[in-house]
Amino acid sequence: MPDFSIAAPFLIVAVMSYLLGSISFSIIFTKKLYHNTDIRTLGSGNAGLTNVLRSVGMKAGVLTLIFDSAKGIASVCIGRGVFQYFGAAAGMPSYCVQYGAYVAGFFCMLGHVYPLYFGFRGGKGVLSSAAVLLVLDWRLFVIAIGVFLVAFLFSKIVSLGSVLAAVSFPIANFLFLYFQDYKARAAVPLSYVWITTLFSLLIASMVVWKHRENIKRLKNGTEKRLTIRK
Repeated sequence: MPDFSIAAPFLIVAVMSYLLGSISFSIIFTKKLYHNTDIRTLGSGNAGLTNVLRSVGMKAGVLTLIFDSAKGIASVCIGRGVFQYFGAAAGMPSYCVQYGAYVAGFFCMLGHVYPLYFGFRGGKGVLSSAAVLLVLDWRLFVIAIGVFLVAFLFSKIVSLGSVLAAVSFPIANFLFLYFQDYKARAAVPLSYVWITTLFSLLIASMVVWKHRENIKRLKNGTEKRLTIRK
């Protein structure tokens, strides 16, 4: 880690991102649009985009997509801003700002999966993590979304694409940062590669863990393909 005091920015970003991530828009919009219905009582019981589309339809689904994506993007922007503010006075290298993005991404995910405002029962973090990746590093987003699309197009199973995309994240993170940013360009130190890969592994592990029941059904051949309620 860089030698400037990281405790204050880390704590600020962690708390802000967790609280922002805890705003579960799938629950909010489903209750508002469908007579106070809790999405967690429908379908798979998951407060995520796939269950919203399958159980209540496009209207709540589109709103969930927009707002859950926005909170992931906002968290990363906040993380970078806070680390930049604290690091400027300490004269930290520019790459250290990106630590704030990874911290924010992880804690936003944590809030989405275990939301403070909704009894710690949230979604599986796929949509929020995709939004985080989009602004975290476009190269990693392209790899993850590519893996998801290929898996989904061949199987029509969202969970399969989600798990494979999550697994690709830490692998792509290490390969791009080590061989391109560290080896080829010498733009970051080796410690940066390992620290960011650790955070990417934590985020990916959370997604895979939340899909453990889906993985069992995939093994048994009983996992459902995506259908959208009109």
